[in-house]
Amino acid sequence: MLLTDEAPALTRAIDPAFRRDILDGLSRSPKATPPIWFYDQRGSELFEAITNLPEYYPTRTETALLKTHGADFAAAVGKGRAVVEFGAGSARKTPHLLRAIAPAAYVPIDISGAFLQASSAELARGFPGLPVVPVVGDFNGPLDLPKAVDGLPRLGFFPGSTIGNMEPGAAVDLLRAMRRLLGRDAMLLIGMDRIKDRDRLVAAYDDAAGVTAAFNLNLIARINRELEGDLPIDGFAHRAIWNDDKARIEMHLEAVRPLHFHVAGQCFRMAAGETIHTESSHKYGARDERLLLRAGGWEPVGEWTDAEGLFSLVLAEAR
Repeated sequence: MLLTDEAPALTRAIDPAFRRDILDGLSRSPKATPPIWFYDQRGSELFEAITNLPEYYPTRTETALLKTHGADFAAAVGKGRAVVEFGAGSARKTPHLLRAIAPAAYVPIDISGAFLQASSAELARGFPGLPVVPVVGDFNGPLDLPKAVDGLPRLGFFPGSTIGNMEPGAAVDLLRAMRRLLGRDAMLLIGMDRIKDRDRLVAAYDDAAGVTAAFNLNLIARINRELEGDLPIDGFAHRAIWNDDKARIEMHLEAVRPLHFHVAGQCFRMAAGETIHTESSHKYGARDERLLLRAGGWEPVGEWTDAEGLFSLVLAEAR
């Protein structure tokens, strides 16, 4: 059953946070924008298409782990928890977890309101006895959980290695915020992408069909539409780079010629070859991921990894 929540929907024509972040990011040297702004309706749809690409191993690997280890999750987590999913998107992987652990409620959180409402309604139809309470909001900012889960022990669910999109300091801050939001006796099941062969990593973020390129370039289309921008989409090219020193894939929008454009009434210039750094995806080794979780107030208590060691699901308890 799909319930409503009191959190405000992000339905304004111009989001002041979007305007601030884009203008600030384009004013920097080097230029960089937060990856959260990829996810308008079109961006969310394109990301779902990315997860089905043959080069993009994380989704199918994590889904297989969720299918295979359901009994392990149930034994470790127990019944009756409220599952709070951060950045739920389509919630495509979530049914495997919900079937395994028999939760008391499900709270998906996502910034894309229309996309969240549609996926929540579909999930509610598949679990007719389960209260589904979507919250439209940015999990990087202040949030309140709905009253429907007051008094229930919580299991945070953060799949997809989204934690890797953050700089380590920001990732620790987010884990601490999750710890505060979920409260005493909370647990967290989190996806962590592992360090692996460079070519395999780059291919996952620069697919042959060009879907990831379209996802990256959609940010330009959104800026033009929502912030009165006049950036030439054909003036940019998608680039995916492995930064070995920082153990991360970087996505950039590279100017293919000298550019002069406007956003929200401000003027910007870019030289040919200059880039806008739009996303980082950090990869972690086994010790790294445990250190990150402990710094964020979580104690790892279980881990499940595929046979190739591509991806891990880590279960942690609030300290």
